[in-house]
Amino acid sequence: MFIHPADLPAPAVTGIPPFAADFLLDTTRAAYLLVSNGIRRSYPNIRFILSHAGGFVPYASHRMAVAIAGASGRSPLDVLDDFSSFYFDTALSASPAALPSLLAFADPGHVLFGSDWPFAPEAAVQYFAAGLDDYTADDADLTRRIERENALALFPRLGTPTPLAAPALPDRVRGAVTRTAMRAVTRLIATT
Repeated sequence: MFIHPADLPAPAVTGIPPFAADFLLDTTRAAYLLVSNGIRRSYPNIRFILSHAGGFVPYASHRMAVAIAGASGRSPLDVLDDFSSFYFDTALSASPAALPSLLAFADPGHVLFGSDWPFAPEAAVQYFAAGLDDYTADDADLTRRIERENALALFPRLGTPTPLAAPALPDRVRGAVTRTAMRAVTRLIATT
């Protein structure tokens, strides 16, 4: 299921084009509601693609997880797992500010190339496509995964993906250490 934003159900703020901020908020709200209402957990086989790097999801995921955990009694780590289970496209989001946040948060196999063409002006599409090329220039495996392999794994009828190498040990270790630290913080918060 592809989730793409639209205008918010309120008048636009004068001087701020809706695509500049409101669309990102619309996508973030949709993801928040899917997670907080238990849709991600109840229907794990539905693969949701959030356009535009998920709006604010990668950046605000921990804040949203704490809010949902506080309201639901769930572990923030489980909530974060729900948020990171989304797929994310790079449409109008492949910038040196947005990509690090997206790639640090998303499952590596869940980042897909996106352009927003024909709705975005050609100059904007080219700008962000060049941003992706620049950012991934030193990592041919990452480039191949974002531009082709992740989509083929998601939509296997479109072709056969090339087998990907397992993540490097340091990435796995870093992820395990981060999860262990987050669990310790969660236990500490729960006992206070």
